[in-house]
Amino acid sequence: MPSSSPVQRITDPAHRADPYPLYAELRRTPVVRDDSGIHLVTTYWEIRQLLGDPRISSDARNLAPGAKSLLASDEDNPALPPSFIRLDPPEHDRLRRLATRPFGPPHSPRRIHDMRGELARTVTDLIDGLDGRGEFDVVDDVAYPFPVAVICRLLGVPREDEPHFRRMVDVVVAGIDPGEDDPERRRTIQQGRLELGQYMAELIDKHRRAPGDDMLSALATDEGPEGSLSTIEQISTSVLLLIAGHETTVNLITNGMLTLLRHPEALARLRQDPQTAPAVVEELLRYEPPVQLLPQRTTLDDIDIAGTVIPKGAPVWLLLASGNRDPHRFTDPDRFDPARTDIQHLGFGFGVHHCFGAPLARLEAQLALTELARRLRAPRLIADPPPYRPSPVLRGPRHLRVAFDGLDHGAP
Repeated sequence: MPSSSPVQRITDPAHRADPYPLYAELRRTPVVRDDSGIHLVTTYWEIRQLLGDPRISSDARNLAPGAKSLLASDEDNPALPPSFIRLDPPEHDRLRRLATRPFGPPHSPRRIHDMRGELARTVTDLIDGLDGRGEFDVVDDVAYPFPVAVICRLLGVPREDEPHFRRMVDVVVAGIDPGEDDPERRRTIQQGRLELGQYMAELIDKHRRAPGDDMLSALATDEGPEGSLSTIEQISTSVLLLIAGHETTVNLITNGMLTLLRHPEALARLRQDPQTAPAVVEELLRYEPPVQLLPQRTTLDDIDIAGTVIPKGAPVWLLLASGNRDPHRFTDPDRFDPARTDIQHLGFGFGVHHCFGAPLARLEAQLALTELARRLRAPRLIADPPPYRPSPVLRGPRHLRVAFDGLDHGAP
């Protein structure tokens, strides 16, 4: 029998393959108060309102004394301070501006655009490697190695270090997930953060002494109008970029391929017309968002949302994936429709914390899904549903086995 606690049901791995019936049930009430004191916001307009409300904080230090966040706190590791996604304006804004200078507009407007050819070659090489095989794992063979190669190139991380940092990243990402207040779990996550921070500190020092055309070199040497990041800010920012730069994209590509294989007509349309790729990816960000919920928010004041008052200092979870399926916002929301025109989804958040890596994630997903659709002959799922990672926050299959009858070659 399922638990009566909404938070326990959301975090239960049994719901990972299809959490949407649970979200539909919770959406009957825009704000659901869990017995733990956590307030779950489930409907589109209310989530969007709070994402843009300055009375909502991303800083766990604003939780009321005794409030349960169910997350490993950055306060457990004072040696590595919170990254800017866990801070509020004005400090968030300063750090974000400095972090984005070497990434995109207005200071580096062509960085992502100029990487398109390199990204396309990386995808092509990965899919070429499937030749002669009758099946493959979308995660291990494409969806993971592609964005990892990209973020390593973008940041200036040696590609041969990938197995080393992957182990540390897996530990740190576990801290994003809600869990019991287990001292051993917290120690493990704290140690993982410390190891990853030390690794990035050494790498930043190398780039400071011998700068290149990568983002770590820019973070270490850039002197803009607002000055530069401190050494510890460089470390926390680079850790964030390394993790965020590939974790969500792995899920976006994998969820995308799974959805297309479940909707053969959409897969065939993408194969025939690669120009539809941007629309496909936008609908995927609504229909199967890689970030399902934002569990680290709290109120700076009492806030009335849809008739429910969330008290000051209460932990708040924003269920993005539930809002994306809200029938009061989207027509027939449980239908995957790449031709949908009204597509203002919450897949990248909203407001000051909107994902600044969104242009890169979009491009990576468009290229990967287009090439998989174009080149795989008769692809079909081996297991449906596939096994899922346990995370309720960064939701995606752990593996996605696909059988196929060969590869098509040649230019698109």
